[in-house]
Amino acid sequence: MNIEDFRTYCLSLKGVEEGLPFGDETLVFKVGKKIFALTHLSLFTSVNLKCDPEKAVELRERYPAVIPGYHMNKKHWNTVLIDGSIPDRMLKEWTKQSYDLVVETLSKKIKQELEEFE
Repeated sequence: MNIEDFRTYCLSLKGVEEGLPFGDETLVFKVGKKIFALTHLSLFTSVNLKCDPEKAVELRERYPAVIPGYHMNKKHWNTVLIDGSIPDRMLKEWTKQSYDLVVETLSKKIKQELEEFE
């Protein structure tokens, strides 16, 4: 997967916004103003994704390309190395799970607004 495919996938999810709040090279994807994915814009060698704490540990044990979240809360975030060992469909699945985890934490009002997106 390349950065454009990843970006297109993230933006296909309801209510997603992208930005560069940490500088010109860190691309951040948010839903309801909360981050669910971030990556280096020009290198795209890894992506940070939110993860259920138990599943985060399981993924780290199972896949060498999944490590504790770089510069993130390591209990809730994984860094997935984009080295070709993780299939695109799996990266998309984990990205959607990250998105869903964040959506679960949003207020009822924001969740309702998300439902209005087409």
